[in-house]
Amino acid sequence: MTGRIYKSTGSWYTVKTTLGKNYQCRIKGKFRLQGIKSTNPIAVGDFVDFELDTNSDEETGVINNIHDRTNYIVRKSVNLSKQTHIIASNIDLVFLLITIDNPPTFTSFIDRFLASAEAYGIKAVLLFNKIETYSDDTLDEVKYLAHVYRTIGYECIGISAITGKNLDQVKDLMRGKVTMFTGHSGVGKSTLVNAIEPSLDLKTKAISTQHMQGQHTTTFAEMFDLSFDAKIIDTPGIKGFGVVDMEKEEVGDYFPEFFALKQDCKFNNCLHIEEPKCAVKDALEKNEIAASRYRSYVQIIEGDDEHYRTDYWDQEK
Repeated sequence: MTGRIYKSTGSWYTVKTTLGKNYQCRIKGKFRLQGIKSTNPIAVGDFVDFELDTNSDEETGVINNIHDRTNYIVRKSVNLSKQTHIIASNIDLVFLLITIDNPPTFTSFIDRFLASAEAYGIKAVLLFNKIETYSDDTLDEVKYLAHVYRTIGYECIGISAITGKNLDQVKDLMRGKVTMFTGHSGVGKSTLVNAIEPSLDLKTKAISTQHMQGQHTTTFAEMFDLSFDAKIIDTPGIKGFGVVDMEKEEVGDYFPEFFALKQDCKFNNCLHIEEPKCAVKDALEKNEIAASRYRSYVQIIEGDDEHYRTDYWDQEK
């Protein structure tokens, strides 16, 4: 039998067949021995083959094959730095939720996520959430940040999961697609999903006022079928985003504004760090590319997956 992974709890997987029936499945141990350096060899969004477990009275199954993925979002595992964690696979569109100060979203986090999306050919849209809570000054910061990313070519939408502002635009982008919502804990993913599809009634929690950090409400990634011909993958909040599977020489290719200038550099293998006659550094000096983007790029090149989260975006301008 063939189906798609709708939920992963680490040891059991909810598999939905094309006929719409759900089965709880395990995986064969050999999947963990096939050189997959991931904490989760199977991810939400995967297509799999499975066989029913004849030794069980319940309708459970054993997964025996994973279909090739068209793409996936992956990051370094939090606890096992040498391993990776696949967040979700076979995605048409990913929405990255951003909040300025409740909790703050770092530009370095945004840039790392966007670079990974570029690397695997996944279109990304930036959603600036909670705009109903912002002062005029904070809204100016939102406009500045949106300008930075629109200039690069990313679609940016200011939304409110509370008032419903611009949610119709988000739903229009979702129709007919498998989409993923992600971002830091507390940026309002579950609240937004509930506003888009109230019948799901996902659990939500308030922001920790002491540390202005979100509290985890989604424990496991899970896919939902929506009423308007769309599928959504809701994911746990992400504190950090360590990039993987990128050679230093290719990181610049996943920064679109850098890639556009690459041909004008003196050296074909220019890393845009210390090389002379570098078109990217020239553009940086002329303020044609954002300083925050260049700083994010350098941190990725240097392999700094720990200290990048100490810089807020408004200190990086």
